[in-house]
Amino acid sequence: MKTAALYTLGCKVNQYETEAMAELFSAAGYEIVDFSEKSDIYVINTCSVTNMSDRKSRQIIRRAKKTNPDSLIAVTGCYAQTAPDEVLSIDGVNIVIGTKDRKNIVNLIETLETTSSINHVSDIMSNHEFEELQIKNYSDRTRAFIKIQEGCNQFCSYCVIPYARGPVRSRPMKEVIREIQELASNSFKEIILVGIHVASYGVDIENTSLETLITEIDKIEGIERIRLSSIEPMTLNSAFIDKIKDSKKLCHHFHISLQSGCDATLKRMNRKYTALQFKEIVDGLRAAFPDSAITTDIMVGFPGESDEEFTESLNFIREVEFADAHIFQYSRRKGTPAAKRPDQIPPEIKEKRSKIIISETEKSRDAFLEKFIGKSMRVLFERRTKDGLFEGKTDNYITVHVPSDIDLNDQFKDVLLERNENGIMIGKITE
Repeated sequence: MKTAALYTLGCKVNQYETEAMAELFSAAGYEIVDFSEKSDIYVINTCSVTNMSDRKSRQIIRRAKKTNPDSLIAVTGCYAQTAPDEVLSIDGVNIVIGTKDRKNIVNLIETLETTSSINHVSDIMSNHEFEELQIKNYSDRTRAFIKIQEGCNQFCSYCVIPYARGPVRSRPMKEVIREIQELASNSFKEIILVGIHVASYGVDIENTSLETLITEIDKIEGIERIRLSSIEPMTLNSAFIDKIKDSKKLCHHFHISLQSGCDATLKRMNRKYTALQFKEIVDGLRAAFPDSAITTDIMVGFPGESDEEFTESLNFIREVEFADAHIFQYSRRKGTPAAKRPDQIPPEIKEKRSKIIISETEKSRDAFLEKFIGKSMRVLFERRTKDGLFEGKTDNYITVHVPSDIDLNDQFKDVLLERNENGIMIGKITE
């Protein structure tokens, strides 16, 4: 039996696509082995959101070739799509596929010889069809990703992803529902709706929207939680909130990408909202879901970000009081408008600002967690930690650890939250 090993870099969408490609290889008779093992075929699903992502992708490709010099190597994903010639020039790469035609990856690879060097990347900007890649057999029975859309039409001035993923293409609702029903019949309890720009789901399909999809999933027996991945703020307006607030299964966790709390910076970023609009959305969510966790992404060091703009953003972040945040430094991406700006920020200033924001968001995270100490919350457990504790998450995405002599994986339990240890709540089972 031939072997295949797959490696994922980047986002939840990539994770979903890698799982789906692994199933294609399994269906074709391949044994899926760990990426660290010697394999006949290696597939690297790359990310290109930062320069570091590109560099890590190259390192993984070279690692695979070193593990088995006689292997065939296929490279897919965003880095492959935006820089196919660069990827193909890496020693050992046999085929570059990009972000289209992954459903044909097995056939494409089986036509190759070890001396092959093929660029199979096509123009993604002219692609207007959603490529069906789905997962039927997850190794983790607790939570499942469901990819509902592809592409992005936003073109933020710093972001290469629209060029890597193409325009918005929504997955037909009946296909989404069918996959979730299948997962429910296989004992999955929580599903996570993922996409490149989840908020735009349905804009290209008549009578289809994200809120309509949530309403339909709410009716599926067996599914107990619906979780949204990162979502753009302007989707979460009062009309949207009114339509979802009565959902019995929607998790009260909203990851809303802020990027900056300064209007001048947001405008240069080509973000389509102001800080005030963002705050109104957060207030609306908290009014509808009082226990909700609002998390975010924050960029520091965007070109032209003055000390005054940074301070304005910092003060806004303090005002919103996020439950958690992902802080990252602006990375210059070739081909984007921001990369051409002459007012790039020096690395040492980015690093300093990043540390300040991290410190502030850790304070607001701890303040959020303090509100739940002494309360009993329902936790879905999903793994045992190295320390022998069981880890799970609440509806509002609080990570919880508890001691237990019995296996808690894939079970809901009521847990009394007792204390916060570096962003993780320690508790005890009460039922």
